Amino acid sequence: MELGPLPQLLVSGVLAGFVFALIAMGLTLIFGVMDVVNFAHGEFLMIAMYLTLGFSLVGLQPVLALPFVALALFLFGAFVYRIFVRRLLEGPPEASIFGTFGLLVLLQGLAQFFFTSDVRSVNNAWFTGAVRLGPIRIGEPELVAALGALVVAIVLYVFIEYTETGRGMRATSEDRIAATLMGIDVQRMNALAWGIGSACVGAAGALLMLTYQVYPRVGAEFALTAFVVVALGGFGSIQGAFVGAILVGLVEVLGGFYISPAVKLIPVYLLYLIVVLLRPQGLLGRR
Repeated sequence: MELGPLPQLLVSGVLAGFVFALIAMGLTLIFGVMDVVNFAHGEFLMIAMYLTLGFSLVGLQPVLALPFVALALFLFGAFVYRIFVRRLLEGPPEASIFGTFGLLVLLQGLAQFFFTSDVRSVNNAWFTGAVRLGPIRIGEPELVAALGALVVAIVLYVFIEYTETGRGMRATSEDRIAATLMGIDVQRMNALAWGIGSACVGAAGALLMLTYQVYPRVGAEFALTAFVVVALGGFGSIQGAFVGAILVGLVEVLGGFYISPAVKLIPVYLLYLIVVLLRPQGLLGRR
């Protein structure tokens, strides 16, 4: 039986889904611990991509720059929480929505001011070929980006599930008052959630520079997809974000090929609407 381009499309969709998963896992981690949606999440990704570009200008390729970018975003995320978000939590629930949206506008404006609207890319000197598996051809940049995202996602999952700090974050997510009574520093867990969530998007930004270009509004392109992934998989669920990202990657690639690249996101939104109508909490989320 001739399958045509289907195997190639399926592999491309899964590989794209791995990178989407890393972005969405950072977003859902913050929400799971704090019940706060970071609307500036895409702009954190944009900052990571510009940092990777800066490292490339001094000779450091994206893969080598990844740990430095992730660390920088971790510190930036924890700083944003301590200085800005913590104060928003003292106000009404709407304060965090408008506050993080305002941060989105601020970061976009600063990027536009310092870098203009020019599109910039990294001179990828390491991964320029392709790997062939029978009829399937995988570009080395896409493969490295997907494998890197998968490794970081596994490390995050192991940290959350099997470390003392991870258990503290999960306890904070379940019941903040009970966690406080058990001696858990909730403010520290919140700062760690913002830091680790930002580090995830930092790693994703470094990996994306293998295949994408950066400009001030690039974060919006991925943030919208990340929100759909998180809602599809279930807000606050790390596993749900991973499963949702794979589904979104597959549907986007298949829709772009069989329908039109211009409307490739329409099947993604239709899938999201079907899931939330049948299961409002998402695939692996809790009511």
